[in-house]
Amino acid sequence: MEGCTMLWESQIPINQVFELRCRTIDYFGVGAINKFYDIAKDLKENRGITRVILVTGKSGYKKCGAWDVVKPALEEYGIEYVHYDKVGPNPTVDMVDEATELGKEFGAQAVIGIGGGSPIDTAKSVAILLEYTDKNARELYEGKFFAMKAKPIIAINTTHGTGTEVDRFAVASIPEKEYKPAIAFDCIYPLYAIDDPALTTKLPADQTRYVTIDALNHITEAATTKVTNPYSILLAQETARLIFDYLPKAIADPNNLSARYYLLYASAIAGISFDNGMLHFTHALEHPLSAVKPDLPHGLGLAMLLPAVIKHIYPATARVLAEVYRPLVPDAKGVPGEAEYVARKVEEWLFSIGITQKLTDVGFTEDDIDKLTELAMTTPGLGLLLSLAPIDATRETIAAIYRDSLYPMSK
Repeated sequence: MEGCTMLWESQIPINQVFELRCRTIDYFGVGAINKFYDIAKDLKENRGITRVILVTGKSGYKKCGAWDVVKPALEEYGIEYVHYDKVGPNPTVDMVDEATELGKEFGAQAVIGIGGGSPIDTAKSVAILLEYTDKNARELYEGKFFAMKAKPIIAINTTHGTGTEVDRFAVASIPEKEYKPAIAFDCIYPLYAIDDPALTTKLPADQTRYVTIDALNHITEAATTKVTNPYSILLAQETARLIFDYLPKAIADPNNLSARYYLLYASAIAGISFDNGMLHFTHALEHPLSAVKPDLPHGLGLAMLLPAVIKHIYPATARVLAEVYRPLVPDAKGVPGEAEYVARKVEEWLFSIGITQKLTDVGFTEDDIDKLTELAMTTPGLGLLLSLAPIDATRETIAAIYRDSLYPMSK
C-alpha cells in the first residue's frame, strides 16, 4: 500500500544542483555551496568587485561547513574581505551600524551574509547603508528614508525557515524603543543565494523546529492576506505538505539529507509565497515578543501565537486554510464553524513535535497584553502587515490573540 502512495519527491536526485529562479538566482541542492566559486568568479571578473564584507554570527558559519568553501574561493579569485562576526539571534540596529562602519572603512563593494535570517538580514541592511553613507540603521528602520539602492548581496543560507535569501525583507530591533521593525525594498533582493541542505544538518533540534515554524507561518499568512494570489496559495499548500511530512523526519534524524532538502525547499518557496502575498497577524504580533525578550527565538514566538491566529482568522479564510492544512486536518470542511477545531489540531501538532510552550511559559502574563498590543500597533512597519490581515486588526482583536496565546487551548 505504501508503494501506491509514494510521492514524486522520492524520484528527485537531491545531489543535482538546480537554479531556483525568482528575482534572486538561488543555487539549490546538496553541494550547492561549491557554486560559490562561480559566484566569486562573477564578482571579480564580470563586476570588478575586489573587496567584500562578510556578515555572520560567532561560529555557525564555520560549524556548518560554509567557510571551508567561501574562504578558499575568495582567495582563489583575489577578493579581499573584512569580517563582522557579532550578529546575534535578534540583530539590533547597533550591530548593523557596527558592521556598516567596518565595511565603509574597508571600502567594501559587496556584502556576503552567511547564516540564517539574522546574519542575512543584517547583511541586507549593511548593503543599503554602504550606499547611503550619511544614514544610520535607526533611520533605516524607523522609515526616515526610502532605499532605492544597495551594494550587491550574496546570501549563503544555513537554516530552513526565513526565506530571506530569496526575498526583499529584513528585520532589526531598536532596543531602547522595544521596536522590531521590518523593511522591504527591491534593492535588497540578493544577487545570488545558496541553499545547500548539507549546511543545515548541524542545526540543534529546537532550532530545526523553530526555523521551520517560521516558514509555516509565512505561508499561513501569505495565503490569507487581503492581497493574496493563486501563486502564493499554491506555494502555501506545497510548503505545508512538505513541512508536515519532513519535519518529524529531520527531528528524528538530523543528518537525513532528503528531509533537510525538502524543508529547505519548503522554506524557500514559503519566502517566495510571502514575497508575493505579504504577511499579517502572526509576524506583526511576534515582533513585539522578541523585541521585549531578545533571547526569545522568533520561531518559538510564532509557534505560540499560530493557533490563536488561526482561530481568529479562520472564519474569514476557511476555504483557503482548510486546503493549506489538509495534510494535518484531512476532515476540515472549510466552514467558519470549525475554526477552533482546526486551531486545536494545529496546537496538538506543535506539541507533538516538541513545541509545548505558550506565552506564560516564557514569562509573559495578562499584565503584558496592553503593552504588547501597543507595540504591535506602533512599531514602524508593522502597521502595513496589520492592514493586510483578513479581519480588522483592531486593538481588541490583537489583545484577544495575545490573550488566547497565554495558555494551551485545551486548558
